[in-house]
Amino acid sequence: MKISFLLHNAYGIGGTIRSTFNLASALAARHTVEIVSLMRTAESPSLPLHDAVTIVPLIERRAGARGSDARDPGLSRPTAHVPAAEANGTKNFNALTDERVAAYLAATDADAVIATRPGLVIYLAEFGSDRYLRIGQEHRLHGTHKPDIRAACDAAIPRLDAFTSVSEADAATHRAKLPGIDTRLVGIPNAVPATPVEPSDGSAKLVVAAGRLIPVKRYDLLVDAWSTVAARHPEWRLRLYGRGPQQAALRKQIDALGLAGHITLMGAHSPIETEWAKGSIAAVTSREESFGMTIVEAMHCGVPVLATDCPHGPGEIITDGEDGLLVPNGDRDAIAAGLLRLIEDDELRRTMGRAARTAAQRYAPERVAATYERLLVELYEQRGTAPADRRPPRAPRQPLATTLKSAVKQLIRRQPPLRPVASCRADAEGNLTVLVEPAGLHGSDLELTVTRRGHGDRIRLPLRRPDAVQGADGPWTAVLDRAALSRAEGGTPFAEGRWDLHVVRPGDRARRRVVSRYAEGRGLVTLEPLPGAPFAWWVPYPTVDGYLAVRAWHRPAHAEARDVHATAEELTVEGTLHGGATRLGEGAVAVATPRKGADGPVTAPVTLLADGRFRFTLPYKEFQGRGVWDLSLREGAQDPAEPIRVARLIGDIVDRNKTDLYPLAGGFRPYFTTASNLAITTAAAG
Repeated sequence: MKISFLLHNAYGIGGTIRSTFNLASALAARHTVEIVSLMRTAESPSLPLHDAVTIVPLIERRAGARGSDARDPGLSRPTAHVPAAEANGTKNFNALTDERVAAYLAATDADAVIATRPGLVIYLAEFGSDRYLRIGQEHRLHGTHKPDIRAACDAAIPRLDAFTSVSEADAATHRAKLPGIDTRLVGIPNAVPATPVEPSDGSAKLVVAAGRLIPVKRYDLLVDAWSTVAARHPEWRLRLYGRGPQQAALRKQIDALGLAGHITLMGAHSPIETEWAKGSIAAVTSREESFGMTIVEAMHCGVPVLATDCPHGPGEIITDGEDGLLVPNGDRDAIAAGLLRLIEDDELRRTMGRAARTAAQRYAPERVAATYERLLVELYEQRGTAPADRRPPRAPRQPLATTLKSAVKQLIRRQPPLRPVASCRADAEGNLTVLVEPAGLHGSDLELTVTRRGHGDRIRLPLRRPDAVQGADGPWTAVLDRAALSRAEGGTPFAEGRWDLHVVRPGDRARRRVVSRYAEGRGLVTLEPLPGAPFAWWVPYPTVDGYLAVRAWHRPAHAEARDVHATAEELTVEGTLHGGATRLGEGAVAVATPRKGADGPVTAPVTLLADGRFRFTLPYKEFQGRGVWDLSLREGAQDPAEPIRVARLIGDIVDRNKTDLYPLAGGFRPYFTTASNLAITTAAAG
């Protein structure tokens, strides 16, 4: 069959796009599949998609692109078919979208067309044809749409062959609201693939939540509940991943509850699987969930999910007490109690994590695709017809002479270009294993080079071919040995800075930068620095343009700021000493050095605690003027040696200045610099 999906914008990263890509990729194994994107806003999709799936954009929104529609007057004229709330003025739907979708639906040779949002469902009912099956999808809930959207959808659904909801409960709601219609109303869950990311082992004292920062997700409830958790288990941390209009309100709530050191707003992160795997518990506190892709994603990563038992998704995904916990919707105390139950029972948490991985297999794209196949076949059987046989024709067998000639040409032809794509995985010892996918590699004796940006320092490593167990489809690998590179054994140390990865083919000197698939930092979450060595740390990460890189720190001595507590009167820092920092004695002092001006430094005694820990308190009344002060430790006030910077480097986070934020109090605010060093700034200095 030829199956066509109608998407509003296939170049975004939303949940509907993700689930559609997953399903389309699975169907492409047996069918001809295309995704018709109403809008094109980028050169290529942001999310992974099977190579066999074709994307067909209808409107080119990029002003400088060839064939751009950016100045078409139809973009500014209102739609004649889609309700105003769905059209959003003329941003989402307009006269030009009316025209282009109508033309596509009149001309397509698809056997089935699947519309993925209300405006597209309305178009499919209005402009669709009996030549193909017309199927609508509901990715939200029946009762969550605005009245005019709901009314238009309810009027459109009877003109379709089938309409699917992502939960059986919502399908039942549709059947109750639309009695007596011939349209098949069925529940089919979203497709969520398993991940190759190394799953959680349940050991990190970390809870993870992810999604849009919007009111329906009730992250305010989770933050409030965390105040109870933090009081009992201050060593545990909560991370919230995502962007949205509630970000400022959540930041204010966190600061007001004094939880700045306990809850981190991480921003958006894609792919999110690497972050689920770092956690030991996932939290979903939504007021309502049509399905809950984040729940299944976390379960695939071996993380048990605590979720509110809201309509409708969580209760259909989680088996309470077996692979996760369900708590009453909107109940702050129940959320806290559920989190504490999982935090305080290591065996329960790990057992549920293993069960969650098994349960998540129900949502494998292949299984969901098979459900859609059965639906399409049944709908054609009801019609008494069959879709066209669109299996690709077998290529004609070439004569032997032609085959030999082609082989000779292939041998003498220049080798194909390198297109390396790789994942980087930190293991429990802190070593980094780079796994390069074989599809982009051509040649032999390939090398991985790791080059310090702006300096030219370069480390060369051979890329090892996959072994017999991995097979030809296995990754080529190189290992960055933490102990050897920290001590510069045999050559270049992993100096402080950002390092870029390239694959090199010595034969023709081809060199290509490595594209990032996954940067897995799970092994870094609970890792500690090597004893008896200079302090060295590294974190793999994807750059903003999608390449694989490593952020490294290498210092003779280091003072790790584990806990930062600020009041209106003073700043208290407690941490651990590493490398040469252990030389500090009883006369050690903390020094706040102004970056500008003639003001002298502010000093305070350092209390040395057991196991290499330290603590100091800087009273703000000692600070003169306004500006920025950098914090360090010294053997004494007159110590001529290089000061030991106070910083937060240990862990899996690349840029602490973007995540570890503290409120302004008494006109002062502690913050981490771009190098993750600790500093103090005044209100005027920003």
